[in-house]
Amino acid sequence: MAEKTLKIKQVRSIIGRPARQKRTMAALGLKRINHERTVVATPQVLGMIAKVKHLITVEEN
Repeated sequence: MAEKTLKIKQVRSIIGRPARQKRTMAALGLKRINHERTVVATPQVLGMIAKVKHLITVEEN
């Protein structure tokens, strides 16, 4: 069974955001606007996505 993956893309800046949100974006591997990453949809990653959903877009692969 293949693991479900998600493509996440940073669409808003983290300037002026709380340190916790900045650390979450770094943990997701996003460094700048328009930076994209493909991640495995684990419960931990889904929780991080929920915390910064206003800064990113998410697509299913």
